[in-house]
Amino acid sequence: MAEIYITTQINSPIEIVFDLSRSIDLHKISTGKTNEEAIAGVTSGLINQHETVTWRARHLFKTRTFTSKITLIQRPFYFKDEMQEGDFKKFVHEHFFEQNENGTLMKDKLMLEAPFGYIGKLATRIFLKNYISKFLLCRNQVIKQTAESGFWKKILNNNE
Repeated sequence: MAEIYITTQINSPIEIVFDLSRSIDLHKISTGKTNEEAIAGVTSGLINQHETVTWRARHLFKTRTFTSKITLIQRPFYFKDEMQEGDFKKFVHEHFFEQNENGTLMKDKLMLEAPFGYIGKLATRIFLKNYISKFLLCRNQVIKQTAESGFWKKILNNNE
């Protein structure tokens, strides 16, 4: 199993960063390169505990679907989403938020395991871990830019 850790400092209150991180609408914006589309479950607004979203997107030369469920929320400090259906054997993403003197420290811990035994482990080591890391870094930059600008009001006000 591979683990990915990413830390992002965001000059914005913790509640705003937390809500942007679970916004389906902002996720769509942050994944413009893969044209992710929410096709089932929660398809807009804020996703909450016990809710699911199914995404359809083009990743690694193939159109894929991925269903994720929010299994735990401790607002505004933590939430966890876990793959319910998709191409991975296991995919668990934990989101941590800490208020500090500069705003909010957002931490991602992602654990993934590819199928296909040794071949899956090799693929993870060679390119999959790097691919997912870059995907998360891009997403986090969009969250940061949105939270640090006035644009967060448009995203979160649309979710009310």
